[in-house]
Amino acid sequence: MKTRIKVLNRIVNWTTAALAALAVASLASAPAAADTFFFSTGNADGQLGALSRRPSPGKIETETADDFVLQQTTAITQATITGLISAGAPLPSIINDNVEVEFYHIFPLDSDTSRLPNVPSRPNSPSDVEIDSATRDGNLGTLDFRETPLDGSFSVLNTVVNGINKAPNNTTRGEGPLTGQEVVITINFTTPIILPTGHYFFRPEVLLAAADANFLYLSAPRPIKAPGIVLEGALQAWIRNSNLAPDWLRIGTDIIVGTPPGIPPTFNMTFSLSGATVPEAGTPGAANCVGKTVSALAHQFGSIHAASLALGASSVAALLEAVRLFSEP
Repeated sequence: MKTRIKVLNRIVNWTTAALAALAVASLASAPAAADTFFFSTGNADGQLGALSRRPSPGKIETETADDFVLQQTTAITQATITGLISAGAPLPSIINDNVEVEFYHIFPLDSDTSRLPNVPSRPNSPSDVEIDSATRDGNLGTLDFRETPLDGSFSVLNTVVNGINKAPNNTTRGEGPLTGQEVVITINFTTPIILPTGHYFFRPEVLLAAADANFLYLSAPRPIKAPGIVLEGALQAWIRNSNLAPDWLRIGTDIIVGTPPGIPPTFNMTFSLSGATVPEAGTPGAANCVGKTVSALAHQFGSIHAASLALGASSVAALLEAVRLFSEP
């Protein structure tokens, strides 16, 4: 009962704060300038396809993640990912199934640093657990997606699908080349994702309808090359499956290594993120975060309704939910 009362009080408090902020914001004479946000690693380079798959009967979850940086609080409204679907699987194999997206801090945040890891290294990996408030799922209606075919006969030199093992058996060197259908998936966040300044990992997963088909997330050049966006201090891509979690392996350094041995290959993954900065947003966990962020959005875009339209939210309520998720510690 106490927990229920606490939750109800929290809902009342943040709703009251949001309404008060809207009243104040409505007095603003003119919207503030909104800066767009865009980050991209560029185009697929044909080096690697790494499994990134939702769990389903007979198939365990496998996650591939790559990093990006936010210079200020940002509302992320859209993402694209480029992948390879095995030959013979029809493009509509994605339709009516699912895409899920998660964001991670960088270790040691959100991680148990006292446990014994099952991998060679943990620094610069994604955290043990995701940022729960930033998870979006097609099945829950917090994102929608569409697929666009690119190249019907796209080849990669190496793949990582099943050879994802705990140390000391982590060096499996990949599972060899593959040719299939290159596809880009455009993901619209109907509940935008608001994140403060920081360095993050982005992890998408795809579930295909065809039982024998997988989505292999394609690599991009590292370091990033045009038309990508330069990212100083960019980290390499990491992967894990349900048998390895909560640990992660470096795809290049820990799994593929090098043949012959030498400097291990390292990879970026092919993705982009876009949205708008919200420089006057509140601070997550602060008592006034909801009110300050709602006020900032309303002032920045002219009204909270205009903000919801500009940020691709399915409704004003969906944008307010994004603010609530951002504001809670």
